[in-house]
Amino acid sequence: MTTHQNGTLDVVTIGEAMAMFVAREAGDLAAAETFIKRAAGAELNVAIGLARLGLKVGWVSRVGDDTFGRFICHQLDKEGIDHRQVSIDKRYPTGFQLKSKVEVGSDPLVEYFRKGSAASHLSVDDFDHDYFGSARHLHLSGVAAAVSDSSLELLKHTAKEMRARGKSISFDPNLRPVLWRSEDDMRKQLNQLAEYADWVLPGENEGVILTGHRQPEAIADFYLDKGVKAVVIKTGCDGAWFKTAGGEKGQVEAILVDNVVDTVGAGDGFAVGVISALLEGKTLPQAIRRGNKIGSLAIQVIGDSEGLPTRQQLGDD
Repeated sequence: MTTHQNGTLDVVTIGEAMAMFVAREAGDLAAAETFIKRAAGAELNVAIGLARLGLKVGWVSRVGDDTFGRFICHQLDKEGIDHRQVSIDKRYPTGFQLKSKVEVGSDPLVEYFRKGSAASHLSVDDFDHDYFGSARHLHLSGVAAAVSDSSLELLKHTAKEMRARGKSISFDPNLRPVLWRSEDDMRKQLNQLAEYADWVLPGENEGVILTGHRQPEAIADFYLDKGVKAVVIKTGCDGAWFKTAGGEKGQVEAILVDNVVDTVGAGDGFAVGVISALLEGKTLPQAIRRGNKIGSLAIQVIGDSEGLPTRQQLGDD
């Protein structure tokens, strides 16, 4: 278990991690016979990416008292992520997923086995005032919000507490419509959560779904009017568009790659770049450039976090 000498963290995040089995052969997932085992989860991907860049990261969750749970804790240790606030739940299992192999850059098929998982039982009981208070930044994602009502309440409670303590907060909507009762409920709950954030990082299509607006500036204004400080909208091969509460706005060009292998994890890589750069005091355009760079690395490999670079691999930016 990783601990830090003075107990202080740069970033803390909350979410579900699952064991992920990626097919070695392309084609129908039902026909696949051999798989590669990895750890997966949107918030875990961000935690891994930030830790590889040298930030002190804490991840809060629950895992089952089972092989998959031990595997995830081992991965956390390997990446140097603090997991003092990860509970081992003896009642419920760790979730897992199966993922198809794609070779032409299309989105892989992912099948989830997460219903009733240990992490879906996250609740306000998992909030440790001192632990969260030791971090200077909170990152939240719409995936953990979607997993269960009790997990959503934990995120809202944590966001409210961290905002009251003057901590910065980032929010990636990371829409998972299949996990919500309805699209209306998803829209309402995630927009409420976004109001606590300083930086909101939606994809362009996510912004349309959540705000009803089609133009990036109108999407940004929707959140800026609620008190958010900056909105960064991922616009795919065009890069990203941003606007701040101070009125600064613009487009940051994408970094194009020749060989797109696996699109899963690109948004998490983008979040890693933006959050790490802003915490280092870089400007928003500089932060978005780093986000685009890490996102471009993430889509060139199979797996959700394999392409996330170390500080040395990132190089000068």
